[in-house]
Amino acid sequence: VQLQASGGGLVQPGGSLRLTCAASGLIFSIYRMGWYCQAPGKECELVAEITNDHGIHYENSVKGRFTISRDNTKNTVYLQMNSLNPADTGVYYCNANFDPRNYWGQGTLVTVSS
Repeated sequence: VQLQASGGGLVQPGGSLRLTCAASGLIFSIYRMGWYCQAPGKECELVAEITNDHGIHYENSVKGRFTISRDNTKNTVYLQMNSLNPADTGVYYCNANFDPRNYWGQGTLVTVSS
């Protein structure tokens, strides 16, 4: 199983980024897909997740700014991040979960700074 995350980078406050996670080696459509963030000096925390039937959950601080979506025809999950602020800085990891199977991608760095 491989989860290839991309789309991170340096962006100014108020800017936008779109993260992409391309999955392979698994039956993508049955997995709950999530994006997690590990901010500097902090634990990795759930940012957003989307279930296999497109149920969605967001961490409170990103509600109204981030949008998670999935395309089962492309085995891909996206995270559209708008109105970014410095508190959003961190390494973003893609996760695929179908208990007991649980897989992680390699992470993509997002830096929000002026």
